[in-house]
Amino acid sequence: MSTLNFCRECNNLLYPQVDRSNQVLLYACKNCNYHEEAAHNMVFRNDLVAVSKEQPGVIDKLMTDPTMPRTNEHACPACGADEAVYFQDQSKRTFNRMTLFYVCCSCNKLFTDAIEDPEINA
Repeated sequence: MSTLNFCRECNNLLYPQVDRSNQVLLYACKNCNYHEEAAHNMVFRNDLVAVSKEQPGVIDKLMTDPTMPRTNEHACPACGADEAVYFQDQSKRTFNRMTLFYVCCSCNKLFTDAIEDPEINA
């Protein structure tokens, strides 16, 4: 976890700076000439978490959004109503086909057009 470092002389924020001649990372004050060597050579770390499965995201009140596309071609597996709003799966993939998520306008049930997915169509 990264922490903020403050100058011991003027209490201003210390900024990362590279000392190229000695090949070390320093934290330096922009207000005075104070600097200190960094305890670690990493300033920032950004961990990306890969999502391996389709996730529909927020679906509350999606059927009331007038900008959402609608269809009458897919019946809801829960109530049988044929009007639904739909949206595309947001994950990036190169080998699987695109998945469309449908939200029933009658019962707010989420379902897909994919070949039986027991976790989503349950």
